[in-house]
Amino acid sequence: MKTASWWHPGDEGRTQCDLCPHACVVAEGKTGLCKVRGTVDAELKALSYGLVSSAGVDPIEKKPLYHFHPGSAIFSIGSWGCNLACAFCQNWTISQQMTSGGGDRYPPEQVVNKALQVGSIGIAYTYNEPLVGFEFVRDCAVLARKAGLVNVLVTNGYVRAEPAAELIPLIDAMNIDIKGMDDAFYREHCHAKLQPVLDFARQAVRGGAFVEITNLVIPDLNDDMKMIQALARWMREHLGESVPLHLSAYHPQYKLKNRATPVETLELAHETAAKELLYVFVGNARTKRGQNTACPKCGQVLIERVGYSTAIRGLKDRACSQCGRPAEVIVATGKDR
Repeated sequence: MKTASWWHPGDEGRTQCDLCPHACVVAEGKTGLCKVRGTVDAELKALSYGLVSSAGVDPIEKKPLYHFHPGSAIFSIGSWGCNLACAFCQNWTISQQMTSGGGDRYPPEQVVNKALQVGSIGIAYTYNEPLVGFEFVRDCAVLARKAGLVNVLVTNGYVRAEPAAELIPLIDAMNIDIKGMDDAFYREHCHAKLQPVLDFARQAVRGGAFVEITNLVIPDLNDDMKMIQALARWMREHLGESVPLHLSAYHPQYKLKNRATPVETLELAHETAAKELLYVFVGNARTKRGQNTACPKCGQVLIERVGYSTAIRGLKDRACSQCGRPAEVIVATGKDR
């Protein structure tokens, strides 16, 4: 059983987890809020280390990452657990529980070898919240780098600055889910706080990772255009206007039964965010708005998308082939920033 990183002993055999802002104090035989970090013999253990709930080869656009190796396929793995408790979770069957059957454990070497065998550009840590499996992600990422693979993290960003500083240098690209620019929304619907997520997003960009942001637009909860504007403006001021924003449609899932996001709401949100950011996309909905990447200077289509099918049209040497403006798109290697 793998001893966890980022914890310290507490009183009476308890442990104090230092990985995320929840700072769970975990009694013997119990787990933290993430359900996968538990105290055994007065030590905090990474209970899900090596447990894989899902694995497959996905288009990188599915993460979603639109400006990092567009058109590529990436070997994607998920485990169990999450340190948020979102009522609208899309993957709640693996994120809101720990596997009761145990399951097979895969050493990092096997994960990396599989990524190489399928011809993937790298490994995406996704599906559940990968940060609660910090040790496994870190160990896989180290070996992946040595094997010439890229590492992609799809995360809620709910982690403390110190462990984040250990992991970020190993990550080439990440999509961070910012669920809304309202701390009350985070507290009520996710059982978390907003500020740590914003802090992590800034830390990731400053640390050199290629970052894209996703916002799930939920009717009657976070679909106010003032909130959309606030998110886009915050991104422009703190991450940069070229960081892509993905506005994704919500569909009823798990505990939340709000109506699905109307296309009209997403199109208005796109229009609102595009006043602040260069690249805004609409996902999980049938609309032509916010699908392609266009040159911010001349408007030429640089990357054309139909669903997850991607075609590079107007890029030459990482610049617009029409006007020559440099494009904020990585098409060569994850280290080419």
